[in-house]
Amino acid sequence: MVDVRIEGDRAVFRVEGSDKLWALRSQLEIPLAHISGVDIDPVQARGWWHGLRVLGTNVPGLLAAGTFLSREGLVFWDVHHPENTIIVSLMHEHYKKLIIEVSDPAATVALFRSATPGTDAPPSP
Repeated sequence: MVDVRIEGDRAVFRVEGSDKLWALRSQLEIPLAHISGVDIDPVQARGWWHGLRVLGTNVPGLLAAGTFLSREGLVFWDVHHPENTIIVSLMHEHYKKLIIEVSDPAATVALFRSATPGTDAPPSP
């Protein structure tokens, strides 16, 4: 799971617990200006193919954590429970997307909406 916070003009994504080991990363910091969208999308997270694993762990149906190369480019994953997944679309960053599990997807999307009024963050389903 990932803890998401807004600190000034940056979004801080802290990978929690043993996921740091599986993802081979403990934190990502992204300027808010580089976030082009935030969506709740458990369907995309349920798929078994996440791309070519570059760094991290992939146990289909159980865990995806780390860096994967997809058709879109590099994507960071940290998902155990797809129903709690958000997708953060990025521009001008190493990663094209962050597909991450959070404790409360609707609250996290609302956090981004309030911090970045231009972000394409539709209401939760």
